[in-house]
Amino acid sequence: MKCNVLEYLEYDAAHYPQKTAVIDEHKSYTYSQLLSVSQRIGTAVADKTDIRKPIAVLLEKGADTLGAFLGIVQAGCFYVNLNPDLPLNRLLQIQSVLQAEYIITDAEHLPLAESLTEKDRILMLNDLIASQEDLTVLNKIRCSVIDTDPLYANFTSGSTGVPKGVVVSQRSVLDFIEVFAPLFNIDETDIIGNQAPFDFDVSVKDIYSALKQAATLVIIPKRLFSQPAALLDFICEHNVTTMIWAVSALCLISTFHGLEYRTPTGVRRVLFSGEVMPYKHLKSWMEHLPDAQFVNLYGPTEITCNCTYHTIDRNADYSDGIPIGKAFPNEHVFLLNENNAEITSAGETGEICVRGTTLALGYYNNPEQTAKAFPNNPLNKFYPEKIYRTGDLAQYTPDGELMFCGRKDFQIKYMGHRIELEEIERAVSAVSGVERCCAVFDGEKQKLYGFYIGNMDKKELYTALKEKLPVFMIPSSLINIESFPLTKNGKIDRKQLLERKKRK
Repeated sequence: MKCNVLEYLEYDAAHYPQKTAVIDEHKSYTYSQLLSVSQRIGTAVADKTDIRKPIAVLLEKGADTLGAFLGIVQAGCFYVNLNPDLPLNRLLQIQSVLQAEYIITDAEHLPLAESLTEKDRILMLNDLIASQEDLTVLNKIRCSVIDTDPLYANFTSGSTGVPKGVVVSQRSVLDFIEVFAPLFNIDETDIIGNQAPFDFDVSVKDIYSALKQAATLVIIPKRLFSQPAALLDFICEHNVTTMIWAVSALCLISTFHGLEYRTPTGVRRVLFSGEVMPYKHLKSWMEHLPDAQFVNLYGPTEITCNCTYHTIDRNADYSDGIPIGKAFPNEHVFLLNENNAEITSAGETGEICVRGTTLALGYYNNPEQTAKAFPNNPLNKFYPEKIYRTGDLAQYTPDGELMFCGRKDFQIKYMGHRIELEEIERAVSAVSGVERCCAVFDGEKQKLYGFYIGNMDKKELYTALKEKLPVFMIPSSLINIESFPLTKNGKIDRKQLLERKKRK
């Protein structure tokens, strides 16, 4: 049984030393080179800190970023990707929770790193790569690391306005990938086209499926996701066979009829997740790739990527929606009603709950939110057994699969990201000239609206929000109103706000 993800890399380097492990727009590493780079970085990082500490990585996604991740693992620490595209305020919030001792960066992002920590806490990537590996040190560390130690942390939106760091262990990733990659027949002949940012857990499937199966990981430049034709050229030129993508990225291509320009005929499988896939977009992809496998994946960051899947049946009618399917092997996915009783019959709505070894360790430096999201299983009164309450609602179909039915609270999935509406409301309300804000999501149209009271100009408000929030959290439409409609309980009537928008 494997206990460390580095065992994948070491096996690949021993059996496929000259095979390309990862390639980006500017650089590539063979498996032998990637192992060497990770060992050099790991030795240098280990000289600076103790094991099980978070090390932040402030780099654009690329081959060197993967080398940095694996180097941090070599040092017995866990990595946290700080996406340079995020606003400074957001990065400062993450660092305030994480309090990473060190940040790995490059010359391009050095000024940003200096805004987040002291100069002596910044490690330059080129210096780390130029270090000399010390296998004695690394082997000693390996003996001290166990499979329940953290591998990475991803920060998601938090209802209190402070991002939550989901900490995922080595064992959780190993257990998931050991099932995931073989289940969908990913092997050493595959070329995986990475779409997701490295701070988004969809990328975990790209990275570790490639390492487990000795496949090649092709990192697609982020700029191409606003250029459908160039994006398709890149996919075709790199002979991509596997796309594990967010729904929004696939829809970018189909919305602009990119597949009519050029079809990536080498693609053998398309696995999508992050939000509900519009059926017309799925049909377009299937028509252009008649022999490819399509799979709908579901699962929040807290359960390590995904917990259910549904393989698309080309002869089935999905006009009423695409099921999120059945649980992956060795994961128990079940529904609880409002009284914490299990739902087993079709047609009754309940909250999706998950138990198993793929559950995250919890939220970093946030015991209160951890206890709330990872309670003891109410169906088990006999011994401690943690579950994750997703806050998502679902029903069983007559054939026993799950059908997603929306959110239990005001947390949404938008553009592939999980967002707390309360966090948006806090950010908008904090802008001078805004008295109050209510964020409303139209799930049918996949539109995010921000209703606000105040004398703030809309254009100025957009400008202010760009300094506070990631692009995907800024409402697509800001509506200035005089007062909020209220429910009989005195709360803002969100449904009425949405209806008001629809009527316009």
